Amino acid sequence: MRILRKYTNRRLYDTSRSCYVTLEDVKELVLSGETFQVQDSKTGQDLTRNILLQIIAEQEAEGHGTLLTNQVLQQLIRFYGDPMQGMMSQYLEQSISAFLDHQDRIRDQMKTMMGAANPLTMMTRMADQNMAMWNMFNPAGPDAEEEPRKPAEE
Repeated sequence: MRILRKYTNRRLYDTSRSCYVTLEDVKELVLSGETFQVQDSKTGQDLTRNILLQIIAEQEAEGHGTLLTNQVLQQLIRFYGDPMQGMMSQYLEQSISAFLDHQDRIRDQMKTMMGAANPLTMMTRMADQNMAMWNMFNPAGPDAEEEPRKPAEE
C-alpha cells in the first residue's frame, strides 16, 4: 500500500516516490485503482477519507457535472446520527459496487459487439452492411446481369 503523508503546511508527500504530490495526483491514484493511505505526518492518523472528500468537493465545484445533487447531499446529512446510518453506509457501498460491475459488463458486451471497439473496424462493418443493403434494393447493383443501356437515339 502506498503511503502519503500530510504535513502541517497542507502538502502531501508520497513516500514511495519521494516527492510532493497534489490532489490531482491523488485523484489519479484513485482512478488507476491503486490502494493508498494518507497519514498525518506527526500523529500517523489516517486522513484518507478527508482527502477523498476534498477531491469530491473540488470535482463538484469545478463543474464536472454534479454527481451529488443538493437533494442527495441533504438526504445524506439527515442520516448522520440516525440509527440506520451504518446500514445506509453499507447500502451505498454495495449499490455503487453493483452499479460499477453492471457498467463493466455492459462495456464488455459493447466491445464484443463492436469488434473490440476499434473505430476503423466498426466503420468498415457499417460500410459493408450499408453496401449490402444498397445492393439488395438496387436492381442495377454489381450482381445485376443486365446489359448496359445504350444511349437514346436522336
